[in-house]
Amino acid sequence: MSYSMTGYGQSALEYGGHKITFEVKSVNNRYCEVVLRLPREWTGYEDRLRRMVQAHIRRGRVDVIINRELTDGAADTHVLDRRRVSSYLDAAEVLVREYGFKGELSLRDILAMPGVMEPKEETAVADSSGELADLLEQGLQLGLEALLEMRGREGSYLAADLTHRLDRLEELHAGISRYAPLVVEEQREKLRQRLNLLNDGSFPWDEHKFGMEMAIFADRCNIDEELTRLHSHFGQCRALLLGSEPAGRKLDFLIQEMNRETNTIGSKCSHLAVVNLTLDMKAELEKIREQAANLE
Repeated sequence: MSYSMTGYGQSALEYGGHKITFEVKSVNNRYCEVVLRLPREWTGYEDRLRRMVQAHIRRGRVDVIINRELTDGAADTHVLDRRRVSSYLDAAEVLVREYGFKGELSLRDILAMPGVMEPKEETAVADSSGELADLLEQGLQLGLEALLEMRGREGSYLAADLTHRLDRLEELHAGISRYAPLVVEEQREKLRQRLNLLNDGSFPWDEHKFGMEMAIFADRCNIDEELTRLHSHFGQCRALLLGSEPAGRKLDFLIQEMNRETNTIGSKCSHLAVVNLTLDMKAELEKIREQAANLE
C-alpha cells in the first residue's frame, strides 16, 4: 500500500486531573525527521516516543505536539517559582539600565516565561510506577493510527493517479513502437528519391554503398533497447505502487531513468511523429515526478 507523506492525527486522554492532547502531523521531507514538543518535565520520555514514531513512519517530517490542561474541577497542580520571577525581573532591569531597552513586562509576559509555573513535587514524581509513560505511548499510538489512516487514504489517491499516468505512458510507448520500424523505410525512400533527382548520368549507381549507408543509419536510430528498458521501468513502477514498502525514493530514481531513455529516443530518432510522442511522454513524466514526490 502506498502512503502519502502528508497527514494529520489527534487524540486525547485524561491523567491526574489533566486532559492530555496529542497532535501528530506530517509533511514532505527527504528523510524521516521527528520533532517533539511536550511539557518540559516530560522531556525524559522523548526518546521512547520518537522511536514509536520512527517505527511507523519511514519518510517525512513528523511534528508531535503534546499538551496538557486542567480538567474542570481539578485542583491546580502548579506553584509559582518566586525566585525565577525575581531573576527575570532583575534581568529586565539590567537590560533597561545598561542597554537602554524600553518597555515594561506585563503579567501575561511573566506567566509565559519558562519555569515561572512549576509542577508540584507530588506531580513530578507521580510516574514512579510508569503509568504516565504508558499513557503517553497509548495517546501517541492513537494519534499515529489516525495519521496513518489519513496518509494511507491520500496515498491510495496518489497511487491511482500515478497508475492512470503509467497507462498513458504505455500508450505513448506503444505509439513509438509502431513508428520505430517505419523510420528506416521512410529514410530509405527519401534518400533514394534524392539520389534519383541528383543523378544526371554522370556517376554510376552503387546499390552496395547505398545499402551500407542505410545500415549505418538504421543502427544509429535504433531505439529497441530504450523501448525495452522503458517497458521494464513501467512494470517496476506498478510493482512499487502495489507493494508494502515505501516507494517514493525508488520511484524518483525510476522517473529519472525513464526521462533519460526518453531523451535518448528523441535524440536518436528524428521522425516527426516519434519526436512528438517523446515530448508528450516527457510532459507526462514531469507530472508523475510531481505526484511521486508526495509519496513516502
